[in-house]
Order: sequence, then structure tokens, then C-alpha cells
Amino acid sequence: MIRLGVPSKGRLMEQTFDWFAARGVALSRSGSDREYAGRVQGADGVSLVLLSAGEIPRELAAGRIELGVTGTDLVREKLAGWRSDVVEVAPMGFGHADLILAVPECWRDCEDLDDFASIARDFRAAHGFRLRIATKYHRLVRAWLAHHEVADYQLVDSQGATEGTVANQTAEAVADITSSGETLRANNLKILGAEPILQSQATLFANRAALDDVRPFLAQLGVEA
Repeated sequence: MIRLGVPSKGRLMEQTFDWFAARGVALSRSGSDREYAGRVQGADGVSLVLLSAGEIPRELAAGRIELGVTGTDLVREKLAGWRSDVVEVAPMGFGHADLILAVPECWRDCEDLDDFASIARDFRAAHGFRLRIATKYHRLVRAWLAHHEVADYQLVDSQGATEGTVANQTAEAVADITSSGETLRANNLKILGAEPILQSQATLFANRAALDDVRPFLAQLGVEA
């Protein structure tokens, strides 16, 4: 039995159902919105597992599901060395969002990472502690800043309204996922630089060890792996 993990609610679930339906496989809930049971029609030997998008990377890596739909940002953040555990099978064309670094709009002299690095150095000298970046993407942000040789900062965990941490004075900058930037602008923040840390979208992933088992189903979907 192939276990297919799909986000359990919201637009991401609906768009996932539409993506599979367009390929001849009907996914649906089998109970109320509060139940996490589902059904699959149009494919033999496949069961539907409804999970939060954030749980799917872990379940894939552990082999408790063979296929899963989630954001590329979540897989790369939650799984160190993700390529050894999972295979990126197919980008699905929805759920687009960028992981970005944002700073206060009033930082007129901060337009790129070189400016940010200088401000971070001056901040530490002036305040005696490192400039704080609020984020829930610690692995991705740390790797990106190291690649760009930015060192004078500290990451502070934010699992809620990350954009509000600057106004609340619990951080000086934020690194968060955004699709339109509207919430950032509403909180008087601006995106730093021209390139995001990561461009993410909903993607169909497979457990690497189960790849041979899922290939017939993927072929039915018209997907090569």
C-alpha cells in the first residue's frame, strides 16, 4: 500500500485535490472537516493520509508515508541533508512563496546584504549584543547568511506573527515566507535585496527508499521519477 500524505485543510489541500483530479485520481475527505480520514478513487493500492504540511517532511523521511505534498521550504528547513531521505518528484505549480529577509522601511541606507552586514556590525558595537532576526527557518537562514559571509546576528525563534516582532521590539529584522509582501508592508518592513533566500512552491515528494514502489503510480499520474 502506498501512503500519500496531503495537507489536511485550507487552500493547499483543495489545490492538491485539484492537481490529482486533473490526472485522473480523485482525493477526498471521508468524514467531517475535523476528521483526518480520506479516500482515493482512480488508483489501486493508494491510501490518503491527511496531515499538516509541517508534519509531512518528517513522516516522509521516517518512511511512514511513501509520497507527500508539502512546500519545498518545509522539506529543506526540517530535514538536514534532505536529499538523502526524499526525492523531489514534481513541482505542482501552486503555493508559490518566497523566503525573504526584511528590515524596517526606515533603514534608508540598507538596500542589500552588504549594507545589512555593516549595520549588524555597528549594531553589535553600539548595543553590546548581536542584531536579532526573528524567524522559524533557522537552518535555511543561517546557511544563506553564512554563504554571504554575514556573521554579526542572532536568530530568535518566531512561530507566530513574525512580521510583528520588529514593532514589538523583540527583533530588528525578520526572515519569513511571503507570497505578496502585503503583510510586510503593513508592518513597515521592506524586503532586502533582489533575490530571495528560497523560492518555494507545493511539491510532490517521495521517500527515497520507496521510489521503486511508487513509480507505477507516478507513471499513472504522468510523472517521471
